[in-house]
Amino acid sequence: MYVILVYDVNVDRVARVLKIARKYLCWTQNSVLEGEITRAQLERMKGEIQRVIDPETDSVLFYLLRSARWVERQSLGRKSPEPEWMI
Repeated sequence: MYVILVYDVNVDRVARVLKIARKYLCWTQNSVLEGEITRAQLERMKGEIQRVIDPETDSVLFYLLRSARWVERQSLGRKSPEPEWMI
């Protein structure tokens, strides 16, 4: 599945959330990551993030798509680099 992760967390936890998410997804823009992962990887990542965030003040959104071919990205302004896929 293709996942887009968007987060808004307290500055004290930003680095930890980003570090966890980068193990699974590609960092495309501030507070945004995306990439192809399995359902098991998604659940593992969600569990790791859940242990770091404060559910009273932080927000993490996951957009789940069947595959990357269903994603059309349009942007305005400065272009962010395309996601780098690790092999």
